[in-house]
Amino acid sequence: MWITLAIMIFWLWNTAKNTTNLSSSLSWEEREQAQTAYFAGWCFWCMEGIFEAQEGVYETVSGYIWGSAETATYNEVSSGMTKHREWVRVVYNPEIITYATLVELFWTQIDPTDAGGQFTDRGYHYTTAIFYRNEEEKLLAEASKKTLEDSGKFETPIVTLILPATPFYDAESYHQDYYKKSALRYNLYKKWSGREGFIDENWKGEISQLTPPPANAGIPLDEGEQNKVSFVEGDARRAEGVLLENIYSEKSLKERLTPLQYKVTQEGATERAFDNEYWDNKEAWIYVDIIDGTPLYSSLDKYDSGTGWPSFTKPIDIQYITEHEDNTLFTKRTEVKSASSNAHLWHVFPDGPQDAGGLRYCMNSAAMKFIPVERLEEDGYGEYLELFQ
Repeated sequence: MWITLAIMIFWLWNTAKNTTNLSSSLSWEEREQAQTAYFAGWCFWCMEGIFEAQEGVYETVSGYIWGSAETATYNEVSSGMTKHREWVRVVYNPEIITYATLVELFWTQIDPTDAGGQFTDRGYHYTTAIFYRNEEEKLLAEASKKTLEDSGKFETPIVTLILPATPFYDAESYHQDYYKKSALRYNLYKKWSGREGFIDENWKGEISQLTPPPANAGIPLDEGEQNKVSFVEGDARRAEGVLLENIYSEKSLKERLTPLQYKVTQEGATERAFDNEYWDNKEAWIYVDIIDGTPLYSSLDKYDSGTGWPSFTKPIDIQYITEHEDNTLFTKRTEVKSASSNAHLWHVFPDGPQDAGGLRYCMNSAAMKFIPVERLEEDGYGEYLELFQ
């Protein structure tokens, strides 16, 4: 009896150990079969989708690993002080997809010659590594790295490290499945960073794995309205290109925007002062591009300019807008557009509050959608919660 009980206790302990940190959404059978693989491949947003697309991969989880601190949050890690890397934990069935295949796929998503980060994201926490759990994984990873080095694909040395796995921490919930929750912003990030072009240049035609269709395109539609933009089958980068082309097409814009929103964003019209949706809004929200959801302004920088239009002292990030000389109406002004969608927002003037930089970004309500604080995480803008804390 005691022997039987001891065997049962050992079996339960071993099962629990092997399934630690696995999602409760997995079935008991999946949890029994599951193995885990660990990869640091730049921003963890960019690694989840390609792995989750593979048959035999149950889930991916973003997190932080290989740090010196006993805790890890996004702010701590991004500061560079904790020496953690951003990474993904890939939970998979080794009978369907092998560890070696996951490693090979990993190489096709990074620049393995960059020791200072990845693409536009610089810093230790963006550097790449493969983390092994046992000797077998170590040998497979080293063999794969040697094959890549011997192939001559890259003229400079492969600097991606192969390291033993260490204690790790899951990232905040708003980082998980970001490529699904805010697919359009994710796709734009891939393009702007240079990652997409690098993959095309170095791996085009050599990989057949597909990124899965996003749950939504990140477009700020009316509550309950379904995203009508289809995600075509085919190569992942080609499909993303078609998605973006559809979103910005005249047909798509006329279907998704009201007549006023279309006239303002596409034809440079101006809505009436004191008779627009957000000129006197005082709630804690962020203001995003009505077309593609790119974050533009924060209510923390909004003030009453007395003009009857929403006015701000600065954008959330200057890279999300562009400025253009405007000589219409017999005067020289500076037009402001969204950098991603090229939507006309309105103008910036040098008569803003002097203690806040002296600028007045005077915007059209019709060019923007407002995301309340309580919806930031749900709508894929969780990284901006810290603005209101």
